[in-house]
Amino acid sequence: MSKAVAAGDGLAAMVERGDPDRWRTVMTAPEAARPGLFALYAFNLEIARASWVASEPLLAAMRLQWWADAVEEIYAGRPARRHEVVEPLAATIASADLPRRLLDEMIEARRLDAEPPLIDVMTYVDHTAGHLMELAARHLGAEGGALPVVRDFGRATGTAALLRALPELRARGRTPLPDDIAPAAFARDGLAAHARARTHRDRVPASALPALLPGWLTARTLRLAASGDTALEPAPIVARAGLLWRASTGRWWS
Repeated sequence: MSKAVAAGDGLAAMVERGDPDRWRTVMTAPEAARPGLFALYAFNLEIARASWVASEPLLAAMRLQWWADAVEEIYAGRPARRHEVVEPLAATIASADLPRRLLDEMIEARRLDAEPPLIDVMTYVDHTAGHLMELAARHLGAEGGALPVVRDFGRATGTAALLRALPELRARGRTPLPDDIAPAAFARDGLAAHARARTHRDRVPASALPALLPGWLTARTLRLAASGDTALEPAPIVARAGLLWRASTGRWWS
């Protein structure tokens, strides 16, 4: 497991406000590992919201370039920018020896958010949810043969999340899925990735469980969507009960 990374309560509060589901999963991790997870999830929030807070694509691109430059500086060994997310992110990268490619591709994928539909939606899912889950798992000690399993589960989780978000995205004038990809077919692709991860679940160390728990609704969502169902959001109490069950049993793949 990587060394503890200093991060203030403000970072945890940022994740709690912007990504409450992942905040809950971080709280299942050992206390020493939580700051690094909060740093990764806060970074994801910052780049994910670029196209939503900017009034035009050029401004979104400028925000993302700022983050690309910040990451480049970290890996060049320059002092981290004085920013509430950049500084703990730099410490997390150093402590877990996280590969730069994953962060660079996450930023690049977010450039597509301002110009839907996505031409290669599976690559987008892989470079957003897949990369984020791999970074979190690496932070928690996953390596070697565990990483392809984590990536498959990350792809499945990202597919499920995008399907659950479709109604809101469409209401905001965004249509991320190309016209030739039906939601049910997209869900079946996610189920295939989920099946691969489940088959090789024994390769993932128990220490990485909190990194995979953000996918606690994945199997349910994908099965419903593959059947043509559009009511994908469970009642909050049901969703939280599912998270508690997976956290207590370690069955992240169910």
